[in-house]
Amino acid sequence: MTVQQLSVFIENKSGALVKVLRLLKQEDIQLIATTIADTADFGIFRIICSQPEKAYQVLRDAGVAVSLCEVFAVELDDRPGMAADAIELFASEGISISYLYSFLLNGKGILIFRTDNAEKAAGIITANGLKAYNFLANK
Repeated sequence: MTVQQLSVFIENKSGALVKVLRLLKQEDIQLIATTIADTADFGIFRIICSQPEKAYQVLRDAGVAVSLCEVFAVELDDRPGMAADAIELFASEGISISYLYSFLLNGKGILIFRTDNAEKAAGIITANGLKAYNFLANK
């Protein structure tokens, strides 16, 4: 029900992002979804990719500050309001969303998010018939 996501901590300076991208390119690791949240001095580059454990090791071996965690990926119909409806299910049960990013893929909306209660969130996904998205199975 969850997917693995890399969180890469990079300095906000020229060349830092390209270093990470080149390392992944050299290992033939395909990026599926990315987002960057930044502050004045550093950014968190979140990555869903084709080989998350390999990517983690490659980056770590290169001295890049990286962590690997589980996040939810939910597939929604591409219609206005579907994200609001899905997130409302979690909010109504008192579950906070730590962060979220979304995109369209093959005519479907994909929500990637992390919560403060993964076990309860998984139950809500199942109980409400939300479709967990598996990037590797849907390749």
